[in-house]
Amino acid sequence: MTKPEVFIIESLTFDNEKEDLFEGKIISDILHLSGKSSIYYYIRTKAEFEEVLSLFCQSNYRYLHISCHGNRKMMFTTLDEIPFDEMAKILESVLEYRRLFLSACSMTNENLAKSIIPASDCYSIIGPAKDVHFNDAAILWSSFYHLMFKDNAASMKRSKILENAKSVAKMFKIPLNYYSKSKSQKSGFKHTLVNTAS
Repeated sequence: MTKPEVFIIESLTFDNEKEDLFEGKIISDILHLSGKSSIYYYIRTKAEFEEVLSLFCQSNYRYLHISCHGNRKMMFTTLDEIPFDEMAKILESVLEYRRLFLSACSMTNENLAKSIIPASDCYSIIGPAKDVHFNDAAILWSSFYHLMFKDNAASMKRSKILENAKSVAKMFKIPLNYYSKSKSQKSGFKHTLVNTAS
């Protein structure tokens, strides 16, 4: 059985590193303050990404959080580009019955969901529906995890994910895309836009 903990992988540009914008590390520190045993790794290459994902599997953690740059077609590490089809192949064996959280501009879209959810059988993918500043993202995710684990430290249910996502989306004026596995949809997943309206 998987553990209800967050495993964080982060990769930034050299400029981000110079400016000390390690959002994922901040989220990990907040989780530790909340009594959660998060694991944090910083990577710069695709090869490191794959290696650290093997550690994610070994950890048996249930929640994977990736903090990086990206666009509607690919994920960026510091030194490499990973198109969604390649990303899906890398992730398909590690996301079964798990949830993926993305702090990456423009990455959480239908192209990604189509590539990852049917192949990996993960429960859900959630992330910002628009570009987000570092400070907003760090506080948004810290707030989201705090609300989730305060309510139930042992699991994340779809209804609570949507409820708490709605709260942080409204508070920080950041809409979120939520893609969840669905047997009734031909695509294999369902999309919910968590908007900022009251």
